[in-house]
Amino acid sequence: MERKRLWGIGQIAVLAAYLALGMPTTFAQAAEEKSPNIVLILTDDQGWSQLSTTMDPRRPEAASKYLETPNMAKLINNGMRFTSGYSPAPLCTPTRRCILCGTSAARSGSEFVSKWVPADHLTIPNALKAANPNYRCAHFGKWGERMISTPEQCGYDVSDGETGNVTGGMPNSLGVKGGHNDGPPHFIDNEDAKRTNSVTDRAIAFMKKEVAEKHPFYVQVSYYAVHLSVVASEKNIKKYEDKGTPDRGYTAAWAAMMEEMDDGVGRILTAIDKLGIEDNTYVFFTADNGGRGTVPGGDKGRQATNFPLTGSKHSLNEGGIRVPFLVVGPGIAPGSVCDTPVVGYDFLPTFRELAGGKGKVSDEVDGVSIAPLLDNPKTKLDRPQGALFFHRPGRLSSAVRQGDDKLMVTWNRNGKVTSRELYRVGADPREEGHEVTADNAKRATELEGILKEYLTEVNAETPQDMPQKKRRKRAQKKPVPQT
Repeated sequence: MERKRLWGIGQIAVLAAYLALGMPTTFAQAAEEKSPNIVLILTDDQGWSQLSTTMDPRRPEAASKYLETPNMAKLINNGMRFTSGYSPAPLCTPTRRCILCGTSAARSGSEFVSKWVPADHLTIPNALKAANPNYRCAHFGKWGERMISTPEQCGYDVSDGETGNVTGGMPNSLGVKGGHNDGPPHFIDNEDAKRTNSVTDRAIAFMKKEVAEKHPFYVQVSYYAVHLSVVASEKNIKKYEDKGTPDRGYTAAWAAMMEEMDDGVGRILTAIDKLGIEDNTYVFFTADNGGRGTVPGGDKGRQATNFPLTGSKHSLNEGGIRVPFLVVGPGIAPGSVCDTPVVGYDFLPTFRELAGGKGKVSDEVDGVSIAPLLDNPKTKLDRPQGALFFHRPGRLSSAVRQGDDKLMVTWNRNGKVTSRELYRVGADPREEGHEVTADNAKRATELEGILKEYLTEVNAETPQDMPQKKRRKRAQKKPVPQT
């Protein structure tokens, strides 16, 4: 439900932030500026190589020959693909917090539960409204688990509320009791599988309304697909069953769910064209973390779902954090490729710059604007230490990428480093069998120092801070009485 725009405490706060960021001093001046529309499409559990077109022209084997994602391909062909695009975390909720606030998971929390309250910090909607108070902002789809703050508290004018995995179709919302693995490998929904259609409908309706009212807008479309529970239409499942055996460890139903999400992406692109706003609209596309290692009903004997990357969701290996990262919009050369590492916590400063925001962003923002790369993919970003940071102490791991070098460290529960692995993941993102630590000990030590310094600076969680899961004792089976 849209909130009424009243001159009150909230808008005074926006104006105060607006002034602090060195922007024009009246709303009238801001209205005169032509601010672009921005659409962020965020998918759930989609791996870097889970498209029908490769994210890196140097790695043609990364494309799937079984999946069909023509609209993601359209983004690639009409815009820019980032070969080294990363999610801020290998898990959905911390990534969503990071994107919302422009923070690394080391700063704002690495698990579902965090002390970080997004509404108490700068968020994407508030940064855009500080740059131009005429912006209208909406969030549709998955908000996240235990995010503490509501979308409206974070500056959104319209949203689906505090939605999570269950909203998008988990077993217990599909009439199946129990955990993730209960029920059949997939579920059939011929009307609104994975809520893809209705989420897309609401996003398009919002865009139409704001165009009619001549407001620049920001809309985040957070699809529930292709998260764990496989839900798709009967027609598309049959289509993929007829195609034969998948090329990787996913199923025909999972591929159908992916195509139906791709259809949603296509509908958004078509709506932008029909509204005549393509010359002033940016569409960003990425995922909240890497793909799962296995999907319900998938064949582990086939090629890994994240091939050629090592690892999967939950891991700081490339398979857990390297994700599709695409941008299309005014001034972006069609079919362009950028090899500069970028990450989801770069969105806030990027959107703010595109909206006309100037001056220093909050000291809490870890990301940098990648807008210069959209003009020239060879531009050198002014990123502190030139590094991306990833942190998951609950899994006793952290990582840093600087240039082509990526260091992964494993922690002891006492906070000491127990092992480290150095990889070169630029042109060749494979990690398994490609460790170079032994021959580059000095470089590994340098990156370890950069990582530790950053973790200390942001007061990151440590392994000691993380609750240890208690293993449940399996009930002993009662002996069968002998007869």
